[in-house]
Amino acid sequence: MSKVLIVNAGSSSLKFKLFDMPKEEVLADGQVERINMPGSITKIKYGDGKVFKRTEDNVDYERSAAIMLNNLKDLGIIDHLHEIDAIGNRVVAGSTVFDKVAKIDDKALNWIDELGEIAPIHNPVESTYIKIIRRILPEATQYAVFDSAFFKDVPEVNAIYGIPYELTKKFTIRRYGEHGINHGFITQEAAKMLGYDHAKLVTLHLGSGASVAAEKDGKCVDTSMGFTPMNGLTMGTRSGDVDPALVPFFMKRMKASADEVIEMFNDRSGLLGVSGVSSDMRDLESSDDDRAKLALDMFVNRTVKYAASYITELGGVDAIVFSGGIGEHDKWVREQVCKKLEIFGIKLDGSLNEKQAPGDLSTKDSSARILLIPADEELAMVRDVAAEVAHE
Repeated sequence: MSKVLIVNAGSSSLKFKLFDMPKEEVLADGQVERINMPGSITKIKYGDGKVFKRTEDNVDYERSAAIMLNNLKDLGIIDHLHEIDAIGNRVVAGSTVFDKVAKIDDKALNWIDELGEIAPIHNPVESTYIKIIRRILPEATQYAVFDSAFFKDVPEVNAIYGIPYELTKKFTIRRYGEHGINHGFITQEAAKMLGYDHAKLVTLHLGSGASVAAEKDGKCVDTSMGFTPMNGLTMGTRSGDVDPALVPFFMKRMKASADEVIEMFNDRSGLLGVSGVSSDMRDLESSDDDRAKLALDMFVNRTVKYAASYITELGGVDAIVFSGGIGEHDKWVREQVCKKLEIFGIKLDGSLNEKQAPGDLSTKDSSARILLIPADEELAMVRDVAAEVAHE
């Protein structure tokens, strides 16, 4: 029996779960939100329905990590921090260097830092938390679980770009993807729900960051995100697909550097940039602003474009899977996406969609199942870490 801490760090939030393995019992489920902003919120669920809440201003990465670890002990969840046998960290970009869970040593950490070029708003933050935890718990064994690992099987015809092949090989340019931990998890869960492993799936991870993937026989064959997590759907603040010629165009017209243009595509575009209102779907859906409606329509439109193309690429589909914050909780988005996919015979049950309960939301005569499967990246990660520890 061992205790494994799973750390899922973002630029403005830290999610974590402490598991008792191999029972997969969640001993603590916590998050620190609004990091580096006023009114940072800590919430930890533990014990038999107990909840710890606290608000303080401008919690930084160092403080949020201390909040996580100190409260595990202060709330009596564990007696001592050395009871934690392993720590698993979500890392977005592993490139071709890491195709599975990796024990973190100095060499692995250097690679994670170097690969920040591929995931500039993810890897640096994740590396920062790994280093902070190292200082606080130097004896703890840490592991990295890579989002990109799930996409290692994407065939070359879908993985590479139409650029000189020599450059593709020289600089290891390919479609690395993001949200692979959850796409992999919901692929496995969908197979269980369908009752067979050889399924053709289109999985929709829809949240502030959003991506679509196509899976066949449990392996990914295509995904909407690319060399970086900026590619694909129109997201909360990320542009999604843009013509690369826009980079030099904006550099000239705005007298900006390439890095400044990329920052605009990553942080000031997407739903926020189009609407001028918010990056949050809830704000846009409650707004009467025409640009807010345009942003919503673009989100649905881009999602449908990828989903429909993947159905065609797969030669049909057994299930469409909705997951992620928007995919799980936004019935309007599910309704609009499925409505546009009705051409494939896919039919959503309106009453089941209203209830928003996990499971099958399709009508009996639908050509494919419409599944709502909540994201549980932490559970997927702890299983991977536990398997790696067992093999050592």
